[in-house]
Amino acid sequence: MPLPDGLVLVSTPIGNLADFSARAIATLRAADLVLCEDSRTTGRLCAAHGIAARLLALHEHNEDARIPDLLRQLREGRRLALVSDAGTPLLSDPGFRLVRAAIAAGLPVSGVPGANAALLALVLSGLPPHPYLFLGFAPPRSAARRAGFARLRAAEQAGLAATLIWHEAPHRLAAMLEDLAASFGDRPAAVARELTKRFEEVRRGPLPKLAAHYASNEARGEITLVVGPAPAEAADPAASEAALRDALARMSLKEAVAAVAASSGLPRRVIYAQALALRDAARS
Repeated sequence: MPLPDGLVLVSTPIGNLADFSARAIATLRAADLVLCEDSRTTGRLCAAHGIAARLLALHEHNEDARIPDLLRQLREGRRLALVSDAGTPLLSDPGFRLVRAAIAAGLPVSGVPGANAALLALVLSGLPPHPYLFLGFAPPRSAARRAGFARLRAAEQAGLAATLIWHEAPHRLAAMLEDLAASFGDRPAAVARELTKRFEEVRRGPLPKLAAHYASNEARGEITLVVGPAPAEAADPAASEAALRDALARMSLKEAVAAVAASSGLPRRVIYAQALALRDAARS
């Protein structure tokens, strides 16, 4: 098959160099320019696979400044490859602003799939594989982390039920797990470390147990955290009835049923039956 033109997002190995696909290698060999986070890292990958490519650093500090010239090169018909240091480009890595600019300019954007740490950790975790929510890196400070976790808990109470995935730095893992356990309780979770590398490890267990382990055992390497979805919570008829009373005082029956069904997550027919019972009791 012919290689794609324009801007090509090329996934790279997350540890094991043998996970680089033949099409990815061919794409980098044919590229006029390879955009990378760190030319030293990508240079080692290219050397391992016999790729002689012109490399240019593209990172969060220079991406905006480089975009106009890169768009010019794309318009002139040059093929640009975009890689991250490891895994699928743009996921917790630079490149999104360039991709968005290329799309807005009507220039071709395509991709060569490959390794992804978040997805590999998910399927190795033993937790429900879908739906899932990838959240990148959590804030580095505990207060901001816990605020973010509180927003997630609020979303779960409103109906979100997804397996949660984060990347984390090893020196913050213990504190991250402590905050997760405080916010999400004894949810099942997994810590995936050094995936595809020699010392690959996936440690599974409830969040408090994982927090206790890493509080006294220093973690090393690249880490992905996976936390199971919120358990189904039993509906509280008294709570929905109280919400209905309040809603019926301000709305029509139809509007009140719709509002309480949306906020409680209960089936509309259940809320409708409650509303009829409240209306009949008020009339008698």
